[in-house]
Amino acid sequence: MKKGKMKILVIGSNGFIGRNVAQYIYNSGLYELYECDVVVDYVKPNYHLIDATNADYHTIFQKTKFEVCINCSGAASVPDSLINPLRDFTLNTYNVFKLLDAIRQYQPDCRFINISSAAVYGNPQTLPIYEQSDLNPISPYGIHKAQAEQICKMFHDYYKIPTCSLRVFSAYGPELKKQLYWDLFQKAKNTDSITMFGTGTETRDFIYIDDVVQAIFCCLRNTLYQGESINVANGEEITINNAVSTF
Repeated sequence: MKKGKMKILVIGSNGFIGRNVAQYIYNSGLYELYECDVVVDYVKPNYHLIDATNADYHTIFQKTKFEVCINCSGAASVPDSLINPLRDFTLNTYNVFKLLDAIRQYQPDCRFINISSAAVYGNPQTLPIYEQSDLNPISPYGIHKAQAEQICKMFHDYYKIPTCSLRVFSAYGPELKKQLYWDLFQKAKNTDSITMFGTGTETRDFIYIDDVVQAIFCCLRNTLYQGESINVANGEEITINNAVSTF
């Protein structure tokens, strides 16, 4: 009997990371792609529309059996999490719980990959940052991402759901319309002189979106799925001054 392609569901498939993950799956031809997002789409065949603030994942997991679910959904703005903490909690934490509870009820063998953030570390006291480093988030966004990781761990420990969380550092690439490079681009369109905030000696670990996607699929194939958290970074400390000069 011929074995079918692995079915992968991408939650948040219209976001920056989700869109690139879905495109990789589609282009590879190795997997069967299913997508889920809050944006209406009348073209894609395996597409689920959900209400972000009142998401119901039961129907999705009742109708189709998936081998892997990659959660790329959620809010991704530290400033907005300060203004709208309930919305940030709903999108980054509560929806992860609802996703995993639907998996627990209908497909407990489905592997769950949760896209987390380096914001869970806050301002680290030492470098490099290892997964065992202390978590000291300094924003509602970072706290909610850390809580989502704990929820993934809980569903593994108590319900044996295969889960892992990937702490993505400063991802960048085409069509990302926020953060440092987008801000620089917007300012450079209108003037030859750009004013930046901060000292410029602050550092980030920038990772290109294609490398993020490769890391996700490396983990998809090799991680233990025991509720662990894994750093996804470039491994190079870059100052904001250097990044701006290169731009």
